[in-house]
Amino acid sequence: MSEDRVGYQYVVLRCVPRVDREEFVNVGVVLYSQRADFLRCLALVDVDRIHAVAPGFDVSAVDGALEAIMAVCVGRDSAGAPGRASLTDRFGFLAAPRSTVVQPGPVHGGLTSDPAAELTALVSRLVVTPTTGT
Repeated sequence: MSEDRVGYQYVVLRCVPRVDREEFVNVGVVLYSQRADFLRCLALVDVDRIHAVAPGFDVSAVDGALEAIMAVCVGRDSAGAPGRASLTDRFGFLAAPRSTVVQPGPVHGGLTSDPAAELTALVSRLVVTPTTGT
């Protein structure tokens, strides 16, 4: 891709183990750029962080939800109708609010010359817990 910058939208994916407590742990990012024909998800599940919010929570539910999100992103047949839709419609489906264990946050946007690198940077900034020295 040239140095031209393209617009993109993204949502942070949140694990919400107990909706009644309104607590969540960021577990991934979905990034969409229409101009770059790009829709991908990158997820990193920190089991210890989730268990700090909800001890004993079955993280396999998160893994299953993230697999379904990835299937929609890449257009797998297993994703059903959402996976066969246009990239714009797939992102709309993934960004829509829902009451499941993995929920999208608000849609944000920006400009980038490299959507894949931007996705990695967003996950690094918004999902991965920074380590601190002692």
